[in-house]
Amino acid sequence: MRVLYYDCFSGISGDMHLGALLDLGVEEDYLKRELSKLSLDASFELVIQKRCKMGISGTKVDVTLRHQHSTWHTHPHMHHHSHEHRTFRDIEAIITHSTLSNAIKERSLKMFWEVALAEGKIHGKEPLDVGFHEVGAVDSIVDIVSAAICLEALKVDKIIASKIELGGGFVQCEHGTLPIPAPATVEILKNVPVSLGRVPFETTTPTGAAIIKANVEAYEEKPSFVIEKIGYGIGHKDFAIPNVLRVILGHKDAISLMPEEIVLETNIDDMSPEILSYVEERLFEAGAKDVYTTAITTKKNRLGVKLSVLVSAENEANVMDIIFLESSSIGLRRSTVEKIALNREIKTVTTPYGMISVKCAFLNGKIVKYKAEYEECKKAALTHHVPIAQVYECVAMAMRT
Repeated sequence: MRVLYYDCFSGISGDMHLGALLDLGVEEDYLKRELSKLSLDASFELVIQKRCKMGISGTKVDVTLRHQHSTWHTHPHMHHHSHEHRTFRDIEAIITHSTLSNAIKERSLKMFWEVALAEGKIHGKEPLDVGFHEVGAVDSIVDIVSAAICLEALKVDKIIASKIELGGGFVQCEHGTLPIPAPATVEILKNVPVSLGRVPFETTTPTGAAIIKANVEAYEEKPSFVIEKIGYGIGHKDFAIPNVLRVILGHKDAISLMPEEIVLETNIDDMSPEILSYVEERLFEAGAKDVYTTAITTKKNRLGVKLSVLVSAENEANVMDIIFLESSSIGLRRSTVEKIALNREIKTVTTPYGMISVKCAFLNGKIVKYKAEYEECKKAALTHHVPIAQVYECVAMAMRT
């Protein structure tokens, strides 16, 4: 399984991200050919150079606008932007009317939508109608679409990241003096592990935050994989730490040591089993990886259950809230565990009763276990009035062939 890891010890911006992926090996000519499909070539020029920051060699990218009829101003970690405002609808039209692949279009719009949601909430407007500032400018459109182009070119199976450094201090912008991180950056990165104040500057921009939020599947401080390539994107600022984004391309073995996860446990002997079933459903909705109960005997020989929940660090707070609000528990035991797992993949097979999804587990590149999705088998059985076991048997036959 190919893995891309963002090491955001100095934050992330659109230009740093593009520089890092080019440094990783995405071809410059390929990127420029794909960008030409936006029909914005007359508006900008990509300037790509090898640079060094505090002894670290990498790639620096600038998007130079060809027509400079507006007043220019400089933001930390940003290019020069015109005061050009576009709505999500405007940007959606530019992308959908292009000849880019559907995968690149979808990934690009997913990143823009993260910004639209954040800006809409901050300014009290509908996301579709909010006027973008930073991401409405041509250079930031180029940053985000380039991110989609490069990520599709790398063909990775999973994208993971460290916690995101946001910086600190204040910045002058169109609305006056604002705190760092910018309101949009904070809004976008809700429920994402972050750190603050490593340097008194902006290290993560709204564009960088959107790239992370829309593409990263997991946040791991101790990732485990085999390193193949490393790329560095050079930033525009000089900090006490290198202003670079490091990205690492690698692969995981068939049997992987997963990142540490958290087990929350509590004993319950004074609650209806029906309510406990409801609590379990809520816990899964909140991001729990697993929820299970164990029959126990509590004090005074009362029959009860031990509720155990496996959860990642990013969803721990939500899960704890549900346990305390929805169950009779007034205290939890917390421990961290390591998890070893086979690589898994969802495949789809054709049966006489329709398409059925199958979760497959791999060892040394071969499928060693599989399980059909129960809800899909149940629906097929009810729709076609056949025993569910017959649906499972058809799935097994399809997997054997």
